[in-house]
Amino acid sequence: MWERYKQYLFHHEHLGLTLDISRVPFPEDYLPSMEGKMAEIYEQMAELEGGAIANPDEGRMVGHYWLRCPELAPDPAIAREIRETVAAIKSFAARVHEGSIRGEKGRAFINYLVIGIGGSSLGPRFLADALGNGEDKLKGYFIDNTDPDGMDRVFAQLETDLDRTLTIVISKSGGTVETRNGMEETRRFYARQGLSLPNHGVIITQRGSKLDRLGREEKWLAAFPMWDWVGGRTSVLSAVGLLPLALQGIDIDGLLAGAREGDRVSRRKNTRDNPAALMTLMWYWLTKGQGGRQLVMLPYKDRLELFTKYLQQLIMESLGKEKDLAGNTVHQGLAVLGNKGSTDQHSYVQQLLEGPDNFFVTFIRVLKDREGPSPIIAENSTSGDYLQAFLLGTRKALTMKGRASITISLRELNSFSLGVLLSLFERTVSMYAFLVNINAYHQPAVELGKKSAGEIIALKNRVVDWLNRHPGRSFGVEELAGELGQAEETETVAQILQHLAVNPQWGILAEGDGHPLLNRYLVIKK
Repeated sequence: MWERYKQYLFHHEHLGLTLDISRVPFPEDYLPSMEGKMAEIYEQMAELEGGAIANPDEGRMVGHYWLRCPELAPDPAIAREIRETVAAIKSFAARVHEGSIRGEKGRAFINYLVIGIGGSSLGPRFLADALGNGEDKLKGYFIDNTDPDGMDRVFAQLETDLDRTLTIVISKSGGTVETRNGMEETRRFYARQGLSLPNHGVIITQRGSKLDRLGREEKWLAAFPMWDWVGGRTSVLSAVGLLPLALQGIDIDGLLAGAREGDRVSRRKNTRDNPAALMTLMWYWLTKGQGGRQLVMLPYKDRLELFTKYLQQLIMESLGKEKDLAGNTVHQGLAVLGNKGSTDQHSYVQQLLEGPDNFFVTFIRVLKDREGPSPIIAENSTSGDYLQAFLLGTRKALTMKGRASITISLRELNSFSLGVLLSLFERTVSMYAFLVNINAYHQPAVELGKKSAGEIIALKNRVVDWLNRHPGRSFGVEELAGELGQAEETETVAQILQHLAVNPQWGILAEGDGHPLLNRYLVIKK
């Protein structure tokens, strides 16, 4: 193992990054055999970064790499707008910090509330948690679902300082239903305290969207752009992530610099000197170029606990595709799951060691334990020594059981190193997608789910309307579905009625012994 470790270890001193692929059991001729294919991938990556239509289904360029290196953008106007947006973010955050932008009651802002979903929340939330500390200039809160109880839990924390809370509403399209719901619930929350959301609000969206028009009509505090060449899951280094992080007081220049340097190193055309290419080839070997494998992320650092959630969207939404670019049915995808070390050793490592061999593990190791020295706890060792021992021990046990693993080591955790980490995974996803010939930048199944949700809302409204037009008359599930001409949707009608009956605003009662399929449903006559 030592000879293999020396042979395949990638290290880059400036990035503070080490990548160990030695515990993936590929043969010695594998990397040389893939050089021809990787040469094609490097050309495809160069074309993507040069402004090619890399998302053919939607006819879009893919430009998230320009966000940290605007000079790569194919149009000087795009480069200028990127730079102007970063400058505007810094200026706005500075004015908030100095108190020249305040809430309605004249008090300085101490909190920010992000309302968004998916890429509009996962990346900012991960970085806010990973880089935050007790000296944050604003404290971050997030509404990232259309769960009323979840919103109430956030509102309860902001109740006494709502006028000191700056709300950021993020929707690239301007029409995201979950974000719209969170915004309108938040609007009512401000109104209950005699406050106006626009006087405490910022919008991030595409210019000309419905949300953009609303912000202009209501005179919100500010608006920052999103662009059609940035997908939500790769938007964290746009205003989506940079604005809340700048408000929190996090070094956004360091993030951008880390991602820019990570990109630069991962443009190398010698695969052995390119960490993203090496990781791409490990994924390809371990999956045999097909879907169905699990990628288990094990970051041994509490600050990286949310990284797996971020990667779930980045990887699964990008690579989980039914068709390849030639129209063949391929069912590609990597299922991403994970916890944090050493918590994982008390939850699911048992299955990793003795259960199905349908996964590979990626460990993330941070060499610097904390700021300053650590006390000796036991066995002449610190808590950080034990954390490393658990990581290395789990890695060794996996190898003994014939299970593959990759280990990423960072010298320390800061804005720059997290920028490097983001770059590594973004570029690996791009390269792997090219290698298996899929479009990593569209998400048709997500749109299908949204369409189905809209149809269910329409059916719910028909159910409510029917019961209201027949007050005092009760209906069984099958009877009501038949009356609506929706016999094929009887199960959906049953699910809708169950929900309506336990939420008092609809005034719908369930009569019977409590079994949802035997109950009869009605609106009481007023």
